[in-house]
Amino acid sequence: MIKANVILDYSKWKNKIKDPNNYLKKKLRKLSKIPYFKKKKQEFSILLTNNKKMKILNLKFRKKNKPTDVLSFRLKEKNYIGDIAISFEKVKKRSQSSNFFIEFDKMWIHGYFHLNGYDHKKLKDYKRMNKKENLVLNYFHK
Repeated sequence: MIKANVILDYSKWKNKIKDPNNYLKKKLRKLSKIPYFKKKKQEFSILLTNNKKMKILNLKFRKKNKPTDVLSFRLKEKNYIGDIAISFEKVKKRSQSSNFFIEFDKMWIHGYFHLNGYDHKKLKDYKRMNKKENLVLNYFHK
């Protein structure tokens, strides 16, 4: 089973997702019904934060002095695969032309695939990662 530990660092998340922990638990339960994810025993953490904190993390770990939407910190320690940080403001801004839940799902799914070793440095890797992300997203929002 895949498990997420939610760390709420910015209270405005609660305005959009009443219980982020339960929201992700339901998504991960649904994800585990897909054969590819069925046998996975993984745990990760998600920091739900804001642009200010994302800018600090982005500078510290990527040497980029600006906020970003999602950061992934891969760690392969038995079943613990790492940490994801997501910016509330970035999700909210993108959801103006979409839906907050879809945009949030896009970000944590993207981060999750990074934790599983996917990247998008090369076009073929981007296409492979993007295809998997879209399959999961479509499964959640069909």
